[in-house]
Amino acid sequence: MNAPDPRFPLNDAIESAAAEWLVRHDRGLTPAQQDEFLSWLTASAAHRESFERHRSLWGDFNALKQWRPEHGTVPNPDLLARYHRPSPWRWAAPALLAAAAVALLLVWSSANRAPHHATLAFEATTYRQETLSDGSVLDLNRGAHVVVQFTAAERRVLLVQGEAQFAVAKNPARPFVVRAGGVEVRAVGTAFNVKLAGPNLEVLVTEGTVHVSQQAVVAPATSMATGASAGPAPTAVPVVLAALTAGQWTVIPVAAVIAPPVVVQTSDPEIARLLDWQPRLLDFESTPLAEVVETFNRRNPQRLVIGDEELRALTIVASIRSDNVEGFVRLLEGTMGVRAERTQAGEIVLRRAR
Repeated sequence: MNAPDPRFPLNDAIESAAAEWLVRHDRGLTPAQQDEFLSWLTASAAHRESFERHRSLWGDFNALKQWRPEHGTVPNPDLLARYHRPSPWRWAAPALLAAAAVALLLVWSSANRAPHHATLAFEATTYRQETLSDGSVLDLNRGAHVVVQFTAAERRVLLVQGEAQFAVAKNPARPFVVRAGGVEVRAVGTAFNVKLAGPNLEVLVTEGTVHVSQQAVVAPATSMATGASAGPAPTAVPVVLAALTAGQWTVIPVAAVIAPPVVVQTSDPEIARLLDWQPRLLDFESTPLAEVVETFNRRNPQRLVIGDEELRALTIVASIRSDNVEGFVRLLEGTMGVRAERTQAGEIVLRRAR
């Protein structure tokens, strides 16, 4: 059991805040939330002690959930389940759920009668995340440019340049189509990554299924007698090149003659490498500062520089988003005795505080 440090008497407000931050931390923090968390953490040693104790206890419970009885073959998922006393309102629950369902149906019907026309443009100078009007989430890598065009019948996104990840909200009545370099990637509810790099388009599917198609020009028939066109003008029709499922990746030459692309089944580590540009929570456990700085520099345009050689071996224990460089610097200044100097070149030089 994780006993409180006797130097810090238990404080209900601090205990409650630490527990709340732990839950929010587990779900994932935005950069703004992480800045708020770091400010709270560095405000008092009692805050840090309470949070670390709660985090350790959380780890103990995660381990306990995997406990196997002597003659059991699988973990008992109800081992840590909270007992729920039967409610006197249990018979009213079905009626309340039915009423809620009717209300939701009315709201849904009203929403679907409303117009769905919208055109938006997003450019990303750094990593950027946008939640679209349908609930889909768009992650843009640095340098990406997209134009979003939604109608009542279709959700369409034009990837002008760069790389983007799409987590598509399910709606079979409104297909989600990403167009880039003359190639279309069509989905209903799934998650996939599209990268337009020079003459090639890369598509990686992490969830569900997408169809990759390209426009082919169909020429009119020609008269054998006169050689003149005997039909309507040339038309463009979509040709499905491939259907990709979760874990599959392909590269399509956008300017080449239409041909089925080579689809590769990828491993989880390879998917992680391909999506390494996306921010994620970095967990450092007694990691040297030199290694931490290298990790941040690999993921961000703003560079960290270690100005004092003695700081290279400084051990870091922290969990922080990979794109929150400023938050990490404030953590060093507030808890590790480090001073940050900003240069005209935009670098942040880390030195030992004197």
